[in-house]
Amino acid sequence: IELAKEMNEAHKRGEETGLNDDEVDFYDALADNESAQEVLGDDILKQIAIDLTDSIKRSMSVDWNLRDAVRAKMRMTIRRLLKKYGYPPDQQPHAIDIVMKQAELMCSTGINYYIKGERSYDVAADGKWDFE
Repeated sequence: IELAKEMNEAHKRGEETGLNDDEVDFYDALADNESAQEVLGDDILKQIAIDLTDSIKRSMSVDWNLRDAVRAKMRMTIRRLLKKYGYPPDQQPHAIDIVMKQAELMCSTGINYYIKGERSYDVAADGKWDFE
């Protein structure tokens, strides 16, 4: 029950901040790091999430997640965006991994996912949460 409340709050937070579901997912993945939140603040993390969503959607192609060259290009794009906005360098490798996982989940099923730690949660088109 507590987890469901947390997920619903995250979804509402996206609506309140003006971010769409994909942007909220990337925001949550990046904001999971406390030092990044302290250093960058919400506004910059939101902008990173918006830019990430746009860049990743433009980079996606059929079976992009199976092609090493495309994955490497996407990782480089993520790394550049994080560096551009001053994301803490010591936290970048972890953030890149989480964003890549988020991107894979986002395009593999067309369902929005929220990744936190080792657990993932999805919300279907009808807005109801499923917990894995």
